[in-house]
Amino acid sequence: MPPTPSSADRDELLVAIGVFKLVKMAVLIALGLAALLGAPEQIAHGLARATHWTGIFSGRAIVQRALAKLLSLDERTIHRIGLASLLYAAIFATEGINLLRKKRWAEWLTIGVTASFVPLELYELVHGPGPAKGLALGLNVAIVAYLVARRLRDRRRRSATAP
Repeated sequence: MPPTPSSADRDELLVAIGVFKLVKMAVLIALGLAALLGAPEQIAHGLARATHWTGIFSGRAIVQRALAKLLSLDERTIHRIGLASLLYAAIFATEGINLLRKKRWAEWLTIGVTASFVPLELYELVHGPGPAKGLALGLNVAIVAYLVARRLRDRRRRSATAP
């Protein structure tokens, strides 16, 4: 039986969330490897030049201050950040790949992991409001709400058809 348009739309959203997780994974792998291989200074300088040249960030001063802070970290802290980045990348890879494979357990994993960031994002938003922080919080809340609704809808559907 072919999927109804509404279930096809829901599958497209699930695929979009999976791809989003894989993009985050790729960024974290790049950052983690750069930190562990001793390249954060070159990356930070490259990002600073790119933001200045392209003007892609309206708050370039904020970005440049963040990059300067990164450059001031000691090597041990940078390595810890690198390891943490790679660990989060592994989690995002697990989420993304298995969401694309439409594994039910991956939806629950994504709900748990994504929801765990909400309190931190709320804290950050309250102590330093900004559009990017608001967008991150809103996106994560929307992902959690969508996946919870999807899981509950599937559970109701299965219990209604059970003998």
